[in-house]
Amino acid sequence: MLSAEAPLVDTTLIDHSSNPVVIETETTTDTATSSLIEEVTLTIIAHPYLDELADKIRQEPIPWQGYERAGMLSADEVAMIEHVENKSPEEITNIMSEHGLYYAGMYLDLMHKLARVDAVQKVLVMIQDMLNEHNERIMLFHQASINRPGYPFGPFHNSSKKPDIDIDDFFQWMTFQLQSRNSNLIELNIQILDALFHIPSYRKSFWNTLHAMDTFINVLKKSNSNPQVIYETVFALWLLTFDEEIATHLNRKYDVISTLVEIAKSAVKEKIIRVVVATFKNLVEKAPKANLSAMLVAKLLPFAEHLSTRKWSDQEIMDDIHLIIRELQNNFQSLTTFEVYASELETGKLEWSPPHQSENFWKKNAIRLNENNHRLLKMLARLLSSSNQFEILAIACHDLGQYAKYSGSDGKKYLHELGAKQRVMELMTHEDPEVRYHALSATQKYFAMSS
Repeated sequence: MLSAEAPLVDTTLIDHSSNPVVIETETTTDTATSSLIEEVTLTIIAHPYLDELADKIRQEPIPWQGYERAGMLSADEVAMIEHVENKSPEEITNIMSEHGLYYAGMYLDLMHKLARVDAVQKVLVMIQDMLNEHNERIMLFHQASINRPGYPFGPFHNSSKKPDIDIDDFFQWMTFQLQSRNSNLIELNIQILDALFHIPSYRKSFWNTLHAMDTFINVLKKSNSNPQVIYETVFALWLLTFDEEIATHLNRKYDVISTLVEIAKSAVKEKIIRVVVATFKNLVEKAPKANLSAMLVAKLLPFAEHLSTRKWSDQEIMDDIHLIIRELQNNFQSLTTFEVYASELETGKLEWSPPHQSENFWKKNAIRLNENNHRLLKMLARLLSSSNQFEILAIACHDLGQYAKYSGSDGKKYLHELGAKQRVMELMTHEDPEVRYHALSATQKYFAMSS
Protein backbone atom coordinates (compact mmCIF):
# COMPACT_ATOMS: atom_id res chain seq x y z
CA MET A 1 0.00 0.00 0.00
CA LEU A 2 1.12 3.55 -0.61
CA SER A 3 0.80 6.75 1.36
CA ALA A 4 -0.81 9.91 0.06
CA GLU A 5 1.84 11.79 2.02
CA ALA A 6 4.65 9.87 0.36
CA PRO A 7 7.41 11.41 -1.76
CA LEU A 8 6.52 11.77 -5.39
CA VAL A 9 9.03 9.16 -6.51
CA ASP A 10 10.43 6.04 -4.93
CA THR A 11 13.77 7.60 -4.09
CA THR A 12 15.32 4.25 -3.25
CA LEU A 13 14.90 3.21 -6.87
CA ILE A 14 15.77 6.33 -8.84
CA ASP A 15 18.16 9.26 -8.67
CA HIS A 16 17.55 11.62 -11.56
CA SER A 17 19.84 14.39 -10.46
CA SER A 18 22.35 15.64 -7.97
CA ASN A 19 20.55 18.99 -7.83
CA PRO A 20 16.95 18.38 -6.84
CA VAL A 21 14.35 21.07 -6.44
CA VAL A 22 12.46 20.86 -3.17
CA ILE A 23 8.76 21.69 -3.03
CA GLU A 24 7.21 21.98 0.41
CA THR A 25 3.63 20.74 0.54
CA GLU A 26 1.01 21.10 3.23
CA THR A 27 -0.24 18.02 5.05
CA THR A 28 -3.01 16.15 3.29
CA THR A 29 -6.20 14.87 4.89
CA ASP A 30 -5.78 11.38 3.46
CA THR A 31 -5.31 8.67 6.05
CA ALA A 32 -3.43 6.14 3.92
CA THR A 33 -0.13 5.01 5.40
CA SER A 34 2.67 2.74 4.29
CA SER A 35 5.41 0.69 5.88
CA LEU A 36 7.56 1.14 2.76
CA ILE A 37 7.35 4.86 2.12
CA GLU A 38 8.05 7.26 4.96
CA GLU A 39 5.69 10.16 5.50
CA VAL A 40 7.48 13.37 4.58
CA THR A 41 6.64 17.03 4.26
CA LEU A 42 9.10 17.74 1.45
CA THR A 43 8.71 16.58 -2.12
CA ILE A 44 11.83 16.25 -4.26
CA ILE A 45 11.67 17.12 -7.95
CA ALA A 46 14.86 16.13 -9.73
CA HIS A 47 15.40 15.91 -13.47
CA PRO A 48 18.28 16.32 -15.96
CA TYR A 49 16.20 18.94 -17.77
CA LEU A 50 16.36 21.15 -14.66
CA ASP A 51 20.10 20.56 -14.37
CA GLU A 52 20.63 21.74 -17.95
CA LEU A 53 18.59 24.88 -17.35
CA ALA A 54 20.48 25.64 -14.14
CA ASP A 55 23.85 25.20 -15.89
CA LYS A 56 22.83 27.62 -18.64
CA ILE A 57 21.73 30.19 -16.07
CA ARG A 58 25.02 29.85 -14.17
CA GLN A 59 26.96 30.62 -17.34
CA GLU A 60 24.91 33.71 -18.25
CA PRO A 61 26.69 36.90 -17.09
CA ILE A 62 24.62 39.44 -15.15
CA PRO A 63 25.77 43.12 -15.05
CA TRP A 64 25.81 43.41 -11.28
CA GLN A 65 27.96 46.57 -11.41
CA GLY A 66 25.23 48.17 -13.50
CA TYR A 67 22.73 47.45 -10.74
CA GLU A 68 25.17 49.05 -8.28
CA ARG A 69 25.52 52.19 -10.42
CA ALA A 70 21.73 52.40 -10.66
CA GLY A 71 21.52 52.33 -6.87
CA MET A 72 19.66 49.00 -6.75
CA LEU A 73 22.51 47.06 -5.14
CA SER A 74 25.16 48.06 -2.65
CA ALA A 75 28.88 47.54 -3.20
CA ASP A 76 28.88 44.92 -0.44
CA GLU A 77 26.07 42.98 -2.12
CA VAL A 78 27.90 42.96 -5.45
CA ALA A 79 31.08 41.80 -3.74
CA MET A 80 29.23 38.96 -1.98
CA ILE A 81 27.64 37.87 -5.27
CA GLU A 82 30.93 37.85 -7.13
CA HIS A 83 32.51 35.91 -4.27
CA VAL A 84 30.26 32.88 -4.93
CA GLU A 85 29.78 33.13 -8.71
CA ASN A 86 31.39 30.31 -10.69
CA LYS A 87 32.65 28.60 -7.56
CA SER A 88 32.81 24.82 -7.12
CA PRO A 89 30.40 23.07 -4.73
CA GLU A 90 33.25 22.56 -2.27
CA GLU A 91 34.12 26.27 -2.31
CA ILE A 92 30.47 27.24 -1.84
CA THR A 93 30.22 24.84 1.11
CA ASN A 94 33.19 26.53 2.79
CA ILE A 95 31.77 30.01 2.18
CA MET A 96 28.32 29.11 3.47
CA SER A 97 29.73 27.40 6.55
CA GLU A 98 31.17 30.75 7.62
CA HIS A 99 28.82 33.33 6.08
CA GLY A 100 25.60 31.41 5.33
CA LEU A 101 23.33 33.64 7.42
CA TYR A 102 24.52 36.77 5.61
CA TYR A 103 23.99 35.16 2.22
CA ALA A 104 20.50 33.99 3.17
CA GLY A 105 19.54 37.55 4.11
CA MET A 106 21.09 38.98 0.94
CA TYR A 107 19.38 36.46 -1.33
CA LEU A 108 16.01 37.34 0.19
CA ASP A 109 16.72 41.04 -0.38
CA LEU A 110 17.71 40.37 -3.99
CA MET A 111 14.50 38.43 -4.60
CA HIS A 112 12.59 41.37 -3.15
CA LYS A 113 14.38 44.05 -5.20
CA LEU A 114 15.11 42.50 -8.58
CA ALA A 115 12.55 42.33 -11.39
CA ARG A 116 14.42 41.19 -14.51
CA VAL A 117 13.88 37.52 -15.23
CA ASP A 118 17.54 36.71 -15.92
CA ALA A 119 18.68 38.29 -12.66
CA VAL A 120 15.96 36.57 -10.61
CA GLN A 121 16.83 33.22 -12.24
CA LYS A 122 20.48 33.75 -11.34
CA VAL A 123 19.61 34.38 -7.69
CA LEU A 124 17.36 31.31 -7.59
CA VAL A 125 20.21 29.13 -8.90
CA MET A 126 22.53 30.62 -6.27
CA ILE A 127 19.99 29.69 -3.60
CA GLN A 128 19.76 26.19 -5.06
CA ASP A 129 23.56 25.86 -4.95
CA MET A 130 23.54 27.04 -1.34
CA LEU A 131 20.93 24.46 -0.31
CA ASN A 132 22.19 21.58 -2.44
CA GLU A 133 22.77 18.60 -0.12
CA HIS A 134 22.42 21.00 2.83
CA ASN A 135 18.72 21.27 3.60
CA GLU A 136 19.60 22.36 7.13
CA ARG A 137 20.54 25.74 5.65
CA ILE A 138 16.86 26.41 5.01
CA MET A 139 16.73 27.53 8.65
CA LEU A 140 19.20 30.31 7.83
CA PHE A 141 16.52 31.96 5.66
CA HIS A 142 14.10 31.85 8.58
CA GLN A 143 16.72 33.28 10.94
CA ALA A 144 17.47 36.07 8.47
CA SER A 145 13.74 36.90 8.37
CA ILE A 146 13.32 37.66 12.07
CA ASN A 147 11.54 41.02 12.56
CA ARG A 148 11.04 41.32 8.80
CA PRO A 149 7.29 41.04 8.01
CA GLY A 150 6.48 38.86 5.01
CA TYR A 151 9.87 37.15 4.96
CA PRO A 152 11.08 34.61 3.95
CA PHE A 153 8.23 33.77 1.54
CA GLY A 154 7.15 37.26 0.49
CA PRO A 155 10.19 37.97 -1.73
CA PHE A 156 9.58 34.76 -3.69
CA HIS A 157 5.92 35.63 -4.19
CA ASN A 158 6.83 39.15 -5.26
CA SER A 159 9.12 37.81 -7.97
CA SER A 160 6.17 36.27 -9.79
CA LYS A 161 3.62 38.19 -11.83
CA LYS A 162 1.07 37.93 -9.01
CA PRO A 163 1.51 38.08 -5.23
CA ASP A 164 0.69 34.35 -5.16
CA ILE A 165 0.24 31.65 -7.75
CA ASP A 166 -3.26 31.10 -9.07
CA ILE A 167 -3.32 27.33 -9.20
CA ASP A 168 -6.03 27.30 -11.88
CA ASP A 169 -3.91 29.44 -14.19
CA PHE A 170 -0.93 27.25 -13.41
CA PHE A 171 -2.82 24.08 -14.34
CA GLN A 172 -3.97 25.67 -17.60
CA TRP A 173 -0.32 26.37 -18.41
CA MET A 174 0.64 22.80 -17.46
CA THR A 175 -2.01 21.45 -19.82
CA PHE A 176 -0.01 22.88 -22.72
CA GLN A 177 3.28 21.61 -21.27
CA LEU A 178 1.92 18.05 -21.22
CA GLN A 179 1.36 18.30 -24.97
CA SER A 180 5.02 19.12 -25.64
CA ARG A 181 7.12 16.98 -27.96
CA ASN A 182 9.94 17.25 -25.43
CA SER A 183 9.72 14.07 -23.33
CA ASN A 184 11.91 15.58 -20.61
CA LEU A 185 9.49 18.48 -20.23
CA ILE A 186 6.53 16.11 -20.00
CA GLU A 187 8.21 14.00 -17.32
CA LEU A 188 9.15 17.10 -15.34
CA ASN A 189 5.55 18.30 -15.36
CA ILE A 190 4.30 14.88 -14.25
CA GLN A 191 6.72 15.08 -11.32
CA ILE A 192 5.31 18.50 -10.43
CA LEU A 193 1.78 17.08 -10.53
CA ASP A 194 2.91 14.29 -8.22
CA ALA A 195 4.01 16.97 -5.77
CA LEU A 196 0.92 19.14 -6.06
CA PHE A 197 -1.59 16.30 -5.87
CA HIS A 198 -0.54 15.66 -2.28
CA ILE A 199 -2.79 18.66 -1.57
CA PRO A 200 -6.43 17.50 -1.85
CA SER A 201 -7.84 20.81 -3.14
CA TYR A 202 -5.35 20.82 -6.02
CA ARG A 203 -6.65 17.48 -7.28
CA LYS A 204 -10.11 18.93 -7.81
CA SER A 205 -8.65 22.08 -9.41
CA PHE A 206 -6.74 20.00 -11.95
CA TRP A 207 -9.78 17.80 -12.61
CA ASN A 208 -11.86 20.90 -13.36
CA THR A 209 -9.24 22.53 -15.62
CA LEU A 210 -10.32 22.47 -19.27
CA HIS A 211 -8.57 19.66 -21.23
CA ALA A 212 -6.15 18.99 -18.35
CA MET A 213 -7.32 15.44 -17.73
CA ASP A 214 -7.44 14.68 -21.47
CA THR A 215 -3.77 15.57 -21.88
CA PHE A 216 -2.81 13.79 -18.66
CA ILE A 217 -4.56 10.55 -19.68
CA ASN A 218 -2.94 10.82 -23.11
CA VAL A 219 0.47 10.82 -21.40
CA LEU A 220 -0.59 7.77 -19.37
CA LYS A 221 -1.61 5.85 -22.48
CA LYS A 222 1.52 6.78 -24.46
CA SER A 223 4.23 6.35 -21.82
CA ASN A 224 4.68 2.59 -22.17
CA SER A 225 8.28 2.86 -23.35
CA ASN A 226 9.55 4.54 -20.17
CA PRO A 227 8.96 2.65 -16.90
CA GLN A 228 9.80 5.65 -14.72
CA VAL A 229 7.30 7.89 -16.53
CA ILE A 230 4.69 5.14 -16.19
CA TYR A 231 5.33 4.95 -12.46
CA GLU A 232 5.20 8.71 -11.95
CA THR A 233 2.06 9.10 -14.07
CA VAL A 234 0.16 6.29 -12.34
CA PHE A 235 1.33 7.71 -9.01
CA ALA A 236 -0.34 11.01 -9.90
CA LEU A 237 -3.46 9.14 -10.97
CA TRP A 238 -3.47 7.26 -7.67
CA LEU A 239 -3.41 10.55 -5.76
CA LEU A 240 -6.33 11.83 -7.84
CA THR A 241 -8.43 8.79 -6.91
CA PHE A 242 -8.48 9.81 -3.25
CA ASP A 243 -11.15 12.30 -4.34
CA GLU A 244 -14.52 10.53 -4.34
CA GLU A 245 -15.98 12.57 -7.20
CA ILE A 246 -12.93 11.92 -9.37
CA ALA A 247 -12.98 8.21 -8.48
CA THR A 248 -16.64 8.09 -9.50
CA HIS A 249 -16.27 9.64 -12.94
CA LEU A 250 -12.68 8.80 -13.89
CA ASN A 251 -13.21 5.51 -15.69
CA ARG A 252 -16.50 6.49 -17.28
CA LYS A 253 -14.85 9.50 -18.91
CA TYR A 254 -11.37 8.16 -19.65
CA ASP A 255 -11.50 4.33 -19.63
CA VAL A 256 -8.52 4.10 -17.28
CA ILE A 257 -9.29 0.68 -15.79
CA SER A 258 -8.46 -1.29 -18.93
CA THR A 259 -5.38 0.90 -19.46
CA LEU A 260 -4.14 0.20 -15.94
CA VAL A 261 -4.72 -3.54 -16.38
CA GLU A 262 -2.56 -3.51 -19.51
CA ILE A 263 0.13 -1.44 -17.76
CA ALA A 264 0.26 -3.90 -14.87
CA LYS A 265 0.35 -6.91 -17.21
CA SER A 266 3.41 -5.58 -19.02
CA ALA A 267 5.17 -4.10 -15.96
CA VAL A 268 8.53 -5.51 -14.94
CA LYS A 269 9.11 -3.41 -11.83
CA GLU A 270 7.14 -4.24 -8.71
CA LYS A 271 6.68 -0.56 -7.83
CA ILE A 272 4.54 -0.06 -10.97
CA ILE A 273 2.25 -2.96 -10.07
CA ARG A 274 2.13 -1.67 -6.50
CA VAL A 275 0.83 1.75 -7.50
CA VAL A 276 -1.61 0.28 -10.06
CA VAL A 277 -3.06 -2.04 -7.42
CA ALA A 278 -3.30 0.87 -4.98
CA THR A 279 -5.22 2.84 -7.61
CA PHE A 280 -7.65 -0.04 -8.13
CA LYS A 281 -8.11 -0.24 -4.36
CA ASN A 282 -9.03 3.45 -4.23
CA LEU A 283 -11.51 3.06 -7.08
CA VAL A 284 -13.12 0.11 -5.30
CA GLU A 285 -13.33 1.82 -1.93
CA LYS A 286 -14.21 5.36 -3.04
CA ALA A 287 -16.71 4.54 -5.82
CA PRO A 288 -17.56 0.82 -5.99
CA LYS A 289 -20.84 1.30 -7.84
CA ALA A 290 -19.12 3.23 -10.62
CA ASN A 291 -16.12 0.94 -11.03
CA LEU A 292 -16.71 -2.70 -10.05
CA SER A 293 -18.73 -3.60 -13.14
CA ALA A 294 -16.17 -1.97 -15.41
CA MET A 295 -13.41 -3.90 -13.64
CA LEU A 296 -15.21 -7.15 -14.37
CA VAL A 297 -15.54 -6.19 -18.04
CA ALA A 298 -11.81 -5.39 -18.14
CA LYS A 299 -11.14 -8.89 -16.74
CA LEU A 300 -9.46 -7.52 -13.65
CA LEU A 301 -10.72 -10.45 -11.55
CA PRO A 302 -8.72 -13.21 -13.30
CA PHE A 303 -5.71 -10.91 -13.50
CA ALA A 304 -5.94 -10.11 -9.78
CA GLU A 305 -6.24 -13.83 -9.05
CA HIS A 306 -3.06 -14.35 -11.08
CA LEU A 307 -1.29 -11.60 -9.12
CA SER A 308 -2.29 -13.31 -5.87
CA THR A 309 -0.20 -16.35 -6.84
CA ARG A 310 3.01 -14.33 -7.11
CA LYS A 311 5.47 -13.55 -4.36
CA TRP A 312 5.75 -9.89 -3.32
CA SER A 313 8.27 -8.07 -1.17
CA ASP A 314 5.42 -6.01 0.28
CA GLN A 315 2.68 -7.84 2.19
CA GLU A 316 0.41 -4.83 1.76
CA ILE A 317 0.31 -5.43 -2.00
CA MET A 318 -1.08 -8.89 -1.31
CA ASP A 319 -3.62 -7.46 1.15
CA ASP A 320 -4.81 -4.98 -1.48
CA ILE A 321 -5.02 -7.70 -4.14
CA HIS A 322 -7.13 -9.88 -1.85
CA LEU A 323 -9.43 -6.95 -1.10
CA ILE A 324 -9.92 -6.31 -4.82
CA ILE A 325 -10.61 -10.01 -5.50
CA ARG A 326 -13.12 -10.21 -2.66
CA GLU A 327 -15.03 -7.12 -3.79
CA LEU A 328 -15.07 -8.23 -7.43
CA GLN A 329 -16.31 -11.70 -6.54
CA ASN A 330 -19.09 -10.30 -4.34
CA ASN A 331 -20.07 -7.85 -7.05
CA PHE A 332 -20.06 -10.51 -9.76
CA GLN A 333 -22.51 -12.62 -7.78
CA SER A 334 -24.90 -9.69 -7.29
CA LEU A 335 -24.71 -8.22 -10.80
CA THR A 336 -27.52 -8.84 -13.25
CA THR A 337 -26.65 -9.86 -16.79
CA PHE A 338 -27.90 -6.52 -18.06
CA GLU A 339 -25.56 -4.61 -15.72
CA VAL A 340 -22.61 -6.53 -17.13
CA TYR A 341 -23.79 -5.74 -20.66
CA ALA A 342 -24.23 -2.05 -19.77
CA SER A 343 -20.67 -1.95 -18.44
CA GLU A 344 -19.41 -3.32 -21.76
CA LEU A 345 -21.18 -0.51 -23.58
CA GLU A 346 -19.87 2.14 -21.20
CA THR A 347 -16.29 1.01 -21.72
CA GLY A 348 -16.77 0.47 -25.46
CA LYS A 349 -15.06 -2.91 -25.19
CA LEU A 350 -17.61 -5.28 -26.71
CA GLU A 351 -16.85 -8.99 -27.02
CA TRP A 352 -18.93 -12.05 -27.77
CA SER A 353 -20.01 -12.60 -24.16
CA PRO A 354 -23.21 -14.61 -23.50
CA PRO A 355 -25.69 -11.68 -23.35
CA HIS A 356 -25.04 -10.71 -26.97
CA GLN A 357 -25.97 -14.15 -28.28
CA SER A 358 -28.92 -14.86 -25.98
CA GLU A 359 -32.36 -14.42 -27.54
CA ASN A 360 -33.87 -14.49 -24.06
CA PHE A 361 -31.61 -11.62 -22.99
CA TRP A 362 -32.80 -9.43 -25.86
CA LYS A 363 -36.46 -10.31 -25.34
CA LYS A 364 -36.18 -9.08 -21.75
CA ASN A 365 -33.78 -6.19 -22.11
CA ALA A 366 -33.93 -4.62 -25.60
CA ILE A 367 -36.35 -1.95 -24.41
CA ARG A 368 -34.02 -1.04 -21.54
CA LEU A 369 -31.62 0.56 -24.03
CA ASN A 370 -34.21 3.36 -24.19
CA GLU A 371 -33.82 4.24 -20.51
CA ASN A 372 -32.31 7.60 -19.47
CA ASN A 373 -33.02 9.24 -22.82
CA HIS A 374 -31.65 6.27 -24.80
CA ARG A 375 -28.22 6.58 -23.15
CA LEU A 376 -27.09 3.01 -23.83
CA LEU A 377 -28.61 2.94 -27.32
CA LYS A 378 -26.65 6.09 -28.17
CA MET A 379 -23.45 4.48 -26.89
CA LEU A 380 -24.08 1.42 -29.04
CA ALA A 381 -24.81 3.50 -32.13
CA ARG A 382 -21.75 5.66 -31.53
CA LEU A 383 -19.47 2.62 -31.69
CA LEU A 384 -20.39 2.18 -35.36
CA SER A 385 -18.48 5.37 -36.14
CA SER A 386 -15.92 5.62 -33.34
CA SER A 387 -14.48 2.09 -33.39
CA ASN A 388 -12.10 0.71 -36.00
CA GLN A 389 -11.97 -2.79 -34.51
CA PHE A 390 -13.75 -5.29 -36.73
CA GLU A 391 -15.06 -7.43 -33.86
CA ILE A 392 -16.59 -4.45 -32.08
CA LEU A 393 -18.24 -3.27 -35.31
CA ALA A 394 -19.66 -6.75 -35.92
CA ILE A 395 -21.02 -7.04 -32.37
CA ALA A 396 -22.51 -3.53 -32.49
CA CYS A 397 -24.31 -4.37 -35.75
CA HIS A 398 -25.57 -7.62 -34.24
CA ASP A 399 -26.85 -5.88 -31.10
CA LEU A 400 -28.61 -3.15 -33.07
CA GLY A 401 -30.28 -5.85 -35.12
CA GLN A 402 -31.48 -7.54 -31.94
CA TYR A 403 -32.68 -4.20 -30.62
CA ALA A 404 -34.61 -3.62 -33.85
CA LYS A 405 -36.15 -7.07 -33.53
CA TYR A 406 -37.36 -6.74 -29.93
CA SER A 407 -37.72 -3.02 -29.15
CA GLY A 408 -41.18 -2.56 -30.58
CA SER A 409 -42.53 -0.02 -33.04
CA ASP A 410 -40.58 2.90 -31.59
CA GLY A 411 -37.24 1.17 -32.17
CA LYS A 412 -37.21 1.94 -35.88
CA LYS A 413 -37.79 5.63 -35.21
CA TYR A 414 -34.98 5.83 -32.66
CA LEU A 415 -32.50 4.03 -34.92
CA HIS A 416 -33.34 6.38 -37.77
CA GLU A 417 -33.02 9.51 -35.62
CA LEU A 418 -29.63 8.42 -34.30
CA GLY A 419 -28.31 7.71 -37.80
CA ALA A 420 -27.68 4.10 -36.79
CA LYS A 421 -29.74 2.64 -39.64
CA GLN A 422 -27.74 4.49 -42.27
CA ARG A 423 -24.40 3.56 -40.70
CA VAL A 424 -25.35 -0.14 -40.46
CA MET A 425 -26.31 -0.15 -44.14
CA GLU A 426 -22.96 1.42 -45.03
CA LEU A 427 -21.18 -1.40 -43.18
CA MET A 428 -22.79 -3.96 -45.49
CA THR A 429 -19.87 -3.23 -47.86
CA HIS A 430 -17.19 -3.40 -45.14
CA GLU A 431 -13.93 -5.22 -45.94
CA ASP A 432 -14.38 -7.70 -43.09
CA PRO A 433 -16.83 -10.57 -43.82
CA GLU A 434 -18.07 -10.78 -40.20
CA VAL A 435 -18.92 -7.07 -40.18
CA ARG A 436 -20.68 -7.42 -43.54
CA TYR A 437 -22.69 -10.42 -42.33
CA HIS A 438 -23.94 -8.79 -39.12
CA ALA A 439 -24.65 -5.48 -40.87
CA LEU A 440 -26.76 -7.31 -43.46
CA SER A 441 -28.55 -9.29 -40.75
CA ALA A 442 -29.30 -6.13 -38.76
CA THR A 443 -30.64 -4.38 -41.86
CA GLN A 444 -32.96 -7.30 -42.58
CA LYS A 445 -34.28 -7.22 -39.00
CA TYR A 446 -34.82 -3.47 -39.24
CA PHE A 447 -36.94 -3.72 -42.37
CA ALA A 448 -38.75 -6.82 -41.08
CA MET A 449 -39.78 -4.78 -38.05
CA SER A 450 -41.15 -2.01 -40.26
CA SER A 451 -43.18 -4.30 -42.50
